Amino acid sequence: MLATLAEKPHEKILSDESWIFEPKLDGQRCLAFRAGEKLNLISRNNIALNRNYPEIVNAMLSQPATQFIVDGEVVAFEKGVPSFEKLQPRMQIRDYLGAERTQVQVFYYLFDLLYLDGFDITGLALSLRKDVLRQAFSFNGNIRIADHVTGSGNDIFLDSCKKGLEGIIAKKAESLYKSGRSREWLKFKCGLGQEFVIGGFTERGGARPVPDSGFGALLVGYFEGGKLVYAGKVGTGYSEFMLNTIGQKLRAIEKKKPAFAPHPKLREEKNVHWVEPVIVCDVKFSEWTKAGLMRQPRFKGLRMDKPPREVVREQAVSR
Repeated sequence: MLATLAEKPHEKILSDESWIFEPKLDGQRCLAFRAGEKLNLISRNNIALNRNYPEIVNAMLSQPATQFIVDGEVVAFEKGVPSFEKLQPRMQIRDYLGAERTQVQVFYYLFDLLYLDGFDITGLALSLRKDVLRQAFSFNGNIRIADHVTGSGNDIFLDSCKKGLEGIIAKKAESLYKSGRSREWLKFKCGLGQEFVIGGFTERGGARPVPDSGFGALLVGYFEGGKLVYAGKVGTGYSEFMLNTIGQKLRAIEKKKPAFAPHPKLREEKNVHWVEPVIVCDVKFSEWTKAGLMRQPRFKGLRMDKPPREVVREQAVSR
């Protein structure tokens, strides 16, 4: 079940006792399926994550419940704040030893329960599912519960923005769990940011001490009417690790012609390498310009859990 981007919070929703509010955790969405001694961690686009997060697998296997499906978010922290950038090494490395070598500690925040001990509970209200979740699981170590409040949405929204979080998720307390994007789950963001598809990259300039697999900036876009629409160039926010990791991935999928629909700004770019539009990244920015480009974009990380064709320009809905 996915949340829909909404306009900035209204008092009507924030004070409504029929809604609950959770901090928006900036991590990787993950469902955990357990059947006896077998446990699988799965991303929202069906990628196996056991090798990325072996300590979470072990922690979930130690739970008293032995038959369940739970929904949650894998999170890494930087100075007490969930950091998608900090999580990147764990998302890219898919072997047990490599995950351990990153020395990035991760936590699994559970916020929903879909199945327990032979019973499908997706047809129960969210408030009841959360009650069962809290009673059926042990929360310590790497396993945490995503706390929520009722009727104090404005407080948690302002507090989340003050702490540097992404925002909040508002959920109808009576909502049933249904696959797909829903207006019964809404996301309110403190700033702008979304996923984009990488369509090209520029050559490295200056004196950055990185191998030839690096790059200068990414050219990104989103799909609209089956076409990849150019949204701008992202040249900041990269660690040495990500420069090398992304550069290697991109050079393996280079193509001669751009996947982007024609755009005046693209004609101005020099030393561009075009790539197959198959890699998704997360970018934060200050605003959209009148020309439909991002202003002050900054790279956050790669998203391995979203199909490129699902990447569109996010439009807020009003309530």
